[in-house]
Amino acid sequence: MNIVGADLVEVSPPYDHGGITALTGANLLFEMLCVLPGVKYLK
Repeated sequence: MNIVGADLVEVSPPYDHGGITALTGANLLFEMLCVLPGVKYLK
């Protein structure tokens, strides 16, 4: 897989009463930060 970048666009706390969306957003961002350093870049 050729990963170029990652982006987490928006999490809206006013519409997230249970905190599930914020937790999912934080988990996705953490996964992105863990995966990207191991990506091999082609020159």
